[in-house]
Amino acid sequence: MVDFTLNAKERNDLGKGASRRLRRIADLVPAIVYGGNKAPQSISLETRQLNKALESEAFYSHIISLDVDGKKEDVLLKAVQRHPSKPRIMHVDFLRVVAGHKVNVQVPLHFLNEDTCFGVKQEGGMIFRNLPEIEITCLPKDLPEAIEVDLIDLKLGEVIHLSDLKLPKGVTIPSLALGADHDLPVVNVMAPRVAAEDDQASEEGEESAE
Repeated sequence: MVDFTLNAKERNDLGKGASRRLRRIADLVPAIVYGGNKAPQSISLETRQLNKALESEAFYSHIISLDVDGKKEDVLLKAVQRHPSKPRIMHVDFLRVVAGHKVNVQVPLHFLNEDTCFGVKQEGGMIFRNLPEIEITCLPKDLPEAIEVDLIDLKLGEVIHLSDLKLPKGVTIPSLALGADHDLPVVNVMAPRVAAEDDQASEEGEESAE
C-alpha cells in the first residue's frame, strides 16, 4: 500500500482572477475540500507536489492524508480539471472521508495473465478490454487500490461481466443493483478478424463524430 500525503494552505482570496494568479505567479493549484458534515474549504496545493502524486495510478483511488496548515484529514480525489491544451492542472476536488461511512470510488482494473490466457495462447484470439475502471462502494478501510481480473481460463468467445468479478471483502458494485441491463461486459476474447473489424468500426465512428 502506498501512503499519500499532500500539504496545502487555506485560501480566502477566491474567484477566477485569484485562481489565475495562484497558477501563474505562485505556481499553486486551487482546490476545494467538501463533505463530512463540514463546510467546503478552499485550499491551494503546490503544482509540483500534486503532479508527482498524479503520476501514480493508486492516487486516484487511495485515501489521501491532506495537511491543511497543520490540520490533517483523510480525503479522496473526486475530480481533476485539466487545461484543454496545456499540461496544466486547473483545479482539484477532494471529498472528506468519514470512518464508518461508505464511499463510491472509481478504481482501475488490473488484467492478469493476458499472455497465457487460454483463448489467446491456445485458440489464437485477441483480448478486448471494455472497461478500464469500475465504480465500487465500500467503507474507507476496505478500499482497494485496484480490482484484479484473472484471464487465465478465458476462452475464445467468452466474456467476463461485472457480476463475474471477484471483489475484496466489503466491496460491492452499485450498478449491479439496478438490474441485468447494468451487468456490463468487462473483457472478452474475440477472433482476430472480429477484433479488427470492431477496431475499424470504432475508428470510423470517431472520424464521423469529428
